[in-house]
Amino acid sequence: MAVPKRKMSRSNTRHRRSQWKAAVPTLVACERCHEPKLQHIVCPSCGTYNRRQVLEV
Repeated sequence: MAVPKRKMSRSNTRHRRSQWKAAVPTLVACERCHEPKLQHIVCPSCGTYNRRQVLEV
């Protein structure tokens, strides 16, 4: 089993962890109401998905 031979310094640890970023969700315009919504999710304002009415809003 691989075991580190030396303790990783604080600067190296922080440099490695600096790449952990939260990604901004990509929003697209709804085809029906043109409101911003998440991809592959039912539109919360009009209730359509893939040009079909799925939810009653």
